[in-house]
Amino acid sequence: MATENMIKGYIERISGPLVVAKGMLGASMYDVVRVGDLELVGEIIELREDSASIQTYEETSGLMPGEPVVSTGAPLSVELGPGLIEQFYDGIQRPLQLIEDAAQSHFISRGISVPAIDRKKKWTFNPKVKKGDKVIGGDVLGTVQETVLVEHKIMVPYGFKGEVKEVKSGDFTVEDVVAVISDGDRKHEVTMLTRWPVRKSRPVARRLPPVTPLTTGQRVVDTFFPIAMGGTACVPGPFGSGKTVIQHQLAKWAQAEIVVYVGCGERGNEMTDVLIEFPELEDPKSGEPLMKRTVLIANTSNMPVAAREASIYTAITMAEYYRDMGYSVALMADSTSRWAEALREMSGRLEEMPGEEGYPAYLGTRLASFYERAGRAVCLGSDGREGSVSAIGAVSPPGGDLSEPVSQNTLRVTKVFWGLDAQLAYQRHFPAINWLLSYSLYTQKLDEYWDSQFDDEWTNLRVGAMTLLEEEDKLNEIVRLVGIDALSKGERMVMETAKSLREDFLHQNAFHEIDTYASMTKQFKMLKTIMRFHELGMDALKREASMNEIFGLPVRDKIARMRYLEEKDIENIDLLEEEIKEQIDNLMQVGVDTDVA
Repeated sequence: MATENMIKGYIERISGPLVVAKGMLGASMYDVVRVGDLELVGEIIELREDSASIQTYEETSGLMPGEPVVSTGAPLSVELGPGLIEQFYDGIQRPLQLIEDAAQSHFISRGISVPAIDRKKKWTFNPKVKKGDKVIGGDVLGTVQETVLVEHKIMVPYGFKGEVKEVKSGDFTVEDVVAVISDGDRKHEVTMLTRWPVRKSRPVARRLPPVTPLTTGQRVVDTFFPIAMGGTACVPGPFGSGKTVIQHQLAKWAQAEIVVYVGCGERGNEMTDVLIEFPELEDPKSGEPLMKRTVLIANTSNMPVAAREASIYTAITMAEYYRDMGYSVALMADSTSRWAEALREMSGRLEEMPGEEGYPAYLGTRLASFYERAGRAVCLGSDGREGSVSAIGAVSPPGGDLSEPVSQNTLRVTKVFWGLDAQLAYQRHFPAINWLLSYSLYTQKLDEYWDSQFDDEWTNLRVGAMTLLEEEDKLNEIVRLVGIDALSKGERMVMETAKSLREDFLHQNAFHEIDTYASMTKQFKMLKTIMRFHELGMDALKREASMNEIFGLPVRDKIARMRYLEEKDIENIDLLEEEIKEQIDNLMQVGVDTDVA
């Protein structure tokens, strides 16, 4: 709230969420302000002499010219500390559950101010340093068990170093002093609560290359279009193609310790489903509720448009905070198209020169500034711990048109493209990721990693399988024109193997207890078996075996059911290779006996 040195002005005019205030000489860009008698939250986005253009994060109906505007003198920031996990926030980190309790209403009252982190709850602080220890920014002073799955590390704030003069142990609120650090004449009292500007990335000691895979358990992703830990990916697709389901799957199964999910301008009913379903999802690694390691940020399409623009910065700042503790964090943004629409609306109200399709000319820069905050890094501190933020953004192009500006600018800055196909979705093929359009720029590095795990077989299998899928697409054109009978035996075998790859490997049922997830070992064994069938089948065709008999071998049913084998039984997949060879050998022997007769 206001202090003696705060800058005070008054409302000159109002245009929707945009307010122009006079008397703001001395204010700074991106300062948070309180607007009107209701003290609505806003942010300065343009300054001209003593006039400030303010985007308000709340409904402005009822405001009148002449009402006061007070600058807090600080940029839009989030509160960081124990209590973030399991919370539901809006785009500017207002806790929805606490607001509902305070307002005694299901709606957010305008001007209501509730701390993002509970000030009364006590946390048990366990010190990791002792009096007299030398510490630097990023060093862990102590830990708090935030949930059963997350050990929250209380770190020396960025920019501070010195000697520990005092450290406490016991139960404290986030505002209580838990340690005192002295650097000569300066003393700094450390609490468990810190703040950080959302538009400023948190510093790291050193960036690391993305060479470690972020496994997801989704076969089409992990095998053909993988994402690295600390990588960036976009999931564009038309309505109904499965963007939200994919993001839910990644949130549940991705090899990340913390999940930050931001619903950025999505429909209210979709976010309601997220808020209801996430607390009921079980974390497969621990058996605990998934919410025990999740932060949810809900900003629906009927909420103020300006808060939508801030929501992804709020989310990435929280993700960076947990990365600095040494965790791998997965950030899901659904969807950046709605975020870009908020940019377009605010740009229009500022009367800026529009770019393509009315979006601001700086759309690409803003997208890049968001995605570049992802990455894998050595965190600040003397222990050299590593952390990562992997950013996965859904894009909702109108009608699935990937040539529109948001999709194109997103493709320029992300390294993985999972293109969702409405045609595949209509055929009930999920995940509906089109294997002919999608790509991953991490493939080469991650192939090296998996070759080291699977005896240098991984790359050859993956490339061979993708080659068959590409050949199938070319052969489909011939089949559509003149029919399948025009194909040679070898081409028919390609079509049959590609069909097996599509239906038995790429297709995955997110709602099936076993098929919803496949470990990398299972994926490798499944792919190897399908490709082994293709290799032996082609060899049999060269020895004049019957196509129909090869395609009708009993082992084909077992290949189709591999996906339903539990992880503890995947060694049985190895037996299929011998079974394939045995059945084809028997087939050839019958053929030889028939010829002799």
